Amino acid sequence: MPSPLSELPLRRLTLEDLTACADLSEDRGWPREEHKWGLLLTAGAGYGIDAPDGKGLLTACAVTSYGPGLAAIGMVLVAERFARQGVGRRLMKEVLRELAGTPLTLHATVQGRPLYEALGFNAIGRAEMVRGNFQPSGPAPTVATRPATADDLPAILRLDAEVFGEDRTHMIARLPAFSDQLRVAEDASGLTGFAAAWPNMHTHVVGPLIARDTETAKALVASLAAGTDRPLRTDVDVRHEELLSWLKASGLEPVGFNAVMTYGVPELPGDWTRRFAPLTVAAG
Repeated sequence: MPSPLSELPLRRLTLEDLTACADLSEDRGWPREEHKWGLLLTAGAGYGIDAPDGKGLLTACAVTSYGPGLAAIGMVLVAERFARQGVGRRLMKEVLRELAGTPLTLHATVQGRPLYEALGFNAIGRAEMVRGNFQPSGPAPTVATRPATADDLPAILRLDAEVFGEDRTHMIARLPAFSDQLRVAEDASGLTGFAAAWPNMHTHVVGPLIARDTETAKALVASLAAGTDRPLRTDVDVRHEELLSWLKASGLEPVGFNAVMTYGVPELPGDWTRRFAPLTVAAG
């Protein structure tokens, strides 16, 4: 007889599980997102439970650690045929034990939020996803941008650590290979912002988007849009109302909201005023 779901062992996932993770995403009606899963499984840690019927994964999630100060949880999925049997709760409880003492963050869907709240997460904000074909609206941004070079990486890392509030070198250093475009803005004092556009199915996701101000953020987005014929997608902190209004006026349509949640810390570190969009909602 197969083991009860509560007795099946949790294990660490590797790149060999990439197809199984993508299959699980597809099973729940999400895009397969193999490119993103590849990043999360190499730069972070995947956790999963094998399905008792031998058909792929019962459940999985990804954890991206930024040292003792913060870790992000994302891609929490349960196979449809095992849904509503407590599997997601069990996975989260085991991951919380693995990460005991580390402040956590995640982006929660409407469906997932009640579970996270029951486990002790608190909603501290919202991010809005917008998607569409970018058509410039209004005056062109006045801030100049350029493609990033290898020489820019130290300055990008310094700016990112200052704005994000934790060291995510292991993620940002992968951007040149992970993304199709990486651009920077600068003035006489140095870098004032950077942004990447990375491929995700038929879109280009804009993220991370770090900028001194809204005008710089607009310039970075517009320059990335000029370099692709794909629709853009990004998840913007709703407090950045001016940027969201401009994106919507420029052809990106609202898709939905995620709740930004934390566990063990009342707020996220860093400077939200310059943090416009995450690299991906799965990793913060």
